Formats: sequence, structure tokens, C-alpha cells
Amino acid sequence: GSAMASKYLVVVLAIFSSFAQVVIEASSWWSLGMNHMNPMNPVQMSEVYIIGAQPLCSQLAGLSQGQKKLCHLYQDHMQYIGEGAKTGIKECQYQFRHRRWNCSTVDNNSVFGRVMQIGSRETAFTYAVSAAGVVNAMSRACREGELSSCGCSRAARPKDLPRDWLWGGCGDNIEYGYRFAKEFVDARERERIYQKGSYESARILMNLHNNEAGRRTVYNLADVACKCHGVSGSCSLKTCWLQLADFRKVGDALKEKYDSAAAMKLNSRGKLVQVNSRFNTPTIHDLVYIDPSPDYCVRNESTGSLGTQGRLCNKTSEGMDGCELMCCGRGYDQFKTVQTERCHCKFHWCCYVKCKKCTEIVDQFVCK
Repeated sequence: GSAMASKYLVVVLAIFSSFAQVVIEASSWWSLGMNHMNPMNPVQMSEVYIIGAQPLCSQLAGLSQGQKKLCHLYQDHMQYIGEGAKTGIKECQYQFRHRRWNCSTVDNNSVFGRVMQIGSRETAFTYAVSAAGVVNAMSRACREGELSSCGCSRAARPKDLPRDWLWGGCGDNIEYGYRFAKEFVDARERERIYQKGSYESARILMNLHNNEAGRRTVYNLADVACKCHGVSGSCSLKTCWLQLADFRKVGDALKEKYDSAAAMKLNSRGKLVQVNSRFNTPTIHDLVYIDPSPDYCVRNESTGSLGTQGRLCNKTSEGMDGCELMCCGRGYDQFKTVQTERCHCKFHWCCYVKCKKCTEIVDQFVCK
């Protein structure tokens, strides 16, 4: 009996560890954005590139086989993949700062922990915003001449640009940024082997869809920027180029898509279709998810939810940041804290600003 039980346990553990490995690794190129905050990170040591740098790519945690190959071929790109991941993570934390799930990171290469194993709308947003971050960082790096394989944008002149305005300047190379981000970010999903019709296949389709929605958001929000030339500031001549939107705009747009994300399921042909067919079919620009969100109110090791105990809340708000919703009805503790701010600032000729420091005691509220 005990031999049978231990055999059963081994099988269960093997299944669980292979599942955990598949899912946790699925999110781990994001760790380049976390390492980026560490000064010893190999991605930032540019001398490593000079030596032919085979070790660099194998040192980077969390890359799939395809991503390692791309790393060997385009080593100078890796720093910007890291920057893109970091931009995406920071934007995610800004957009969700007042929500029960606040996009918090954990100290391992999965970055967001087990919560990404669930195909929820939060996971959908995270994949989209990090893919968008990579397009953003790559497009900018091309324009700034940081990469050997790309330069300024070659985008065609917009048809509605006035005839006497010049189309040139050095634009953000969004075409290259989009293409490389697609190749790199999607590589992991594309090389995974799964059974048609399995949960794993639905999850891969979901990830690919949301990666694309994130990239397209950056692409679609890019706009024409112009600069005036002419005698003493007259605008007799204009030079225009293609410019990325501020990333906050991308985050805002994706947060709106998160709010209207579509619940999906696999059909008999192995394609993702909407759970509720009464709604409009989601487009390539929308976010999609396959699982309901876990309960973010209480800490739960198995779902990866950190809970909201100890989170600051706003006593006067009735929104998600208010103590009622943030604390999930458990109530809150009040404490006083000293805040120091710069105040009574004066401009002195010439040219500096002098401020005083003001301290005040404020009430803060923390979820029980």
C-alpha cells in the first residue's frame, strides 16, 4: 500500500513540477527588466559584448531556446529588451496602484509569481504592456543609433502632411521595434509543444493575442511630430518625423482594454472563441482572457495572490482604492505619520530656487 502511495506521489509531483516549469517559465524573460535594476547585471556590462560574449546569453535567466538564439545574434539588443520589460512592469504598477492586485513583483525569475499561471485579465494586461514596452525601447534605441542593425525610421511620408513641410528628421523606428519585439517576445510561445485542444494550447493562443495587442497599441499611438525653422522663430519651414507616444498613453489605452477584455474558450477546432457570443468579437487590438481572476483579497500560496492585508487605503474614496473595497470588508487600522514636503519655494535671481521644509502629521489607513 505504502509503495503504491509513494509511486502515486512521485507521479503527481512529476506532473506538477512539469506544469509549474512550463507556466512559470512562460513569464520569465521579464526578469531582464528586474536584473536591470541590479548594477552587476550582465545585460548592462557592455564590455561583455566585445569578447564575442557567448556567456552573456547563457547567463541570462529565463530565456527560451529561441530567445537565446536571438540573444546570440543580436547581443546589443538585450539591454533594450531589459529596458522594455522594466518600462512595462513600472507602467503596470502605476496603472494598478489603487487595485487589489497591484502588479507586485516577487524575488525570482518569474517576476510576478504564480499569479501568472492563471489566464486572467490581469495576466492579459501584463503580457500586453510588457510586449509594448519592448517595442517602445527598441524603436527609441534604433533612433538613437544604439543598435547596429537599425537606424532612423523609414516610414513613408503621411499623405495628409502639407506639401511644403519636409518629411525627414530622425524618427523612432517603430517598424523595426515592432518586428523585433514580435520575434523575441513570441518566440517562447511559438516553440512550446502542446496538445491541440488542451488548456495549454488555449493559454498559448491567449498570450500571443495579448502580446500582439500590446505591440499594436504602441504602433497605433505613434504620431507625427514637427519642428519649426525660419528667421527668428518664424515657422516658414517645418521638418516632421514619426514619434512614439508617451508610454503613459500606451498604459492608459491598455488599461481601457483591460476593463473591456473578452472572456474566451477553445472551440472544437482548437481556436479561441468568445464565451458570450452576444458581444462583439474581440479584434486584434483587444485583450482576451480564459480564466476568471483569483480572489486578490486574501493571501493564497497556490494562486499566488498576495492579499490586501497591510495595503494603504483611502478612507474617503468609494472607488477601488477606498478602504471598503481595498480591505474586502475586513476593516482597517488608522495610524499617524509624519510627512515632510518642500514648501514656501522662492526663485532667487539668478538662477536658483530655495525652499523650506514643512512637516505635517497625517492620518493613514491600512487594511486589516
